[in-house]
Amino acid sequence: MGPWFVTLAAVLWAIDAPFRKFLTTDLSSTAIVLMEHILIAVLVLFLFIPRVSELKNLSGREWVSVLFIGFGGSALATVLFTQSFHYLNPTVAILLQKLQPLIAIGLATFVLGERLSKNFWMWAIVAIFGAYVISFPNLKPTGFTWDSNMIGVVLALGAAFFWGGSTVFGRYVLRKASFQMMTSLRFISALIFLFFMNIYYGTLNQITTASSKDWFYVFMTAIIAGFVSLLIYYYGLKSTKASVATLCELAFPLAAVLVNWIFLGATLSGMQIVGGLILLFAITRLTIVNETEISEKVVEAEARTV
Repeated sequence: MGPWFVTLAAVLWAIDAPFRKFLTTDLSSTAIVLMEHILIAVLVLFLFIPRVSELKNLSGREWVSVLFIGFGGSALATVLFTQSFHYLNPTVAILLQKLQPLIAIGLATFVLGERLSKNFWMWAIVAIFGAYVISFPNLKPTGFTWDSNMIGVVLALGAAFFWGGSTVFGRYVLRKASFQMMTSLRFISALIFLFFMNIYYGTLNQITTASSKDWFYVFMTAIIAGFVSLLIYYYGLKSTKASVATLCELAFPLAAVLVNWIFLGATLSGMQIVGGLILLFAITRLTIVNETEISEKVVEAEARTV
């Protein structure tokens, strides 16, 4: 069931777009993300303190991975993604995240040494095609122009790079740490980085001047789309190959289209519905591939011990 937990987490990530769009009208991106991490850091302390003994299991490489995940995947990627809303339609910024598989698959084969079977590649292509149809129902890339929206596109792609890399490095750290510890380290390290980032940009005062409505919207993005979703995500990632997980995360653009349709008035075309069904079917098949490969590894390991 690991891939389905990863998919559920990806769906929860998509619900923050309406709240994040509102916040960008009053607050800077760095302040918004710091406020989110302040709320989350308080919660993860209850996960971190009982498991502090796990820290001794982490080597230098694991700590480098934690820094990449916290500073890059949690702090910087979220800032870049939020900032892209100033330049792009939120739906376009969200759908650009479908490029994460290309980043994560390459890193997974290089960093984790994961071998990709023929069945994986077959359903990977189907999943990517489904996400493409969701993004571009006319089968042609539209929705932005490189001349006028280049900054927004670069910001969104930068976020995709750090989030894709975090999938791989998160899987690497989970070899030595529990998913609760991984979640804690991600947000605590990111909080430190964001604090100094806000000092540098002079935006710390926005935290004290933010309205109660701002804090409510931050709560929704931080707790539901952040803390809860990542707990579910790392729980699922524990038993899912990074290369499979990053394709399950393609449920993110599907959910984003639905959320923006309901709350922002965006319409959902027939082709996008077809693309969503293709994507969900591919995720189902990838779940079977993941389960089969894990079972084969267990059998091989038991055979070696006999």
